[in-house]
Amino acid sequence: MKTVILLSISNVFMTIAWYGHLKYKDSPLFYVILVSWGIAFAEYCFQVPANRIGHSQFSAAQLKTIQEVISLSVFAVFSIIYLKEEMRWNYVVGFALILAAVFFVFKKW
Repeated sequence: MKTVILLSISNVFMTIAWYGHLKYKDSPLFYVILVSWGIAFAEYCFQVPANRIGHSQFSAAQLKTIQEVISLSVFAVFSIIYLKEEMRWNYVVGFALILAAVFFVFKKW
């Protein structure tokens, strides 16, 4: 559970770092890069421990799969609430297919 919590926190920071500036298109690019880099540093402070802790019980592929699902979930909420974008049916289908991939990655064959 620690891994999922740390990955969730790190993804909130990363989503803000990567997409938060989209509301501020008039800001100088150099400034946006510096601010985003600072936010991304905070993300790494959670991501690295999450992977270290998680690798004791998950494979690297499973860790990446968990991270991607969390990332898409955080991004979906962020894009709707912060960027005021709508969730379209094709996005939902795409996310559902990614969740199907989770089944195959975690299934014991």
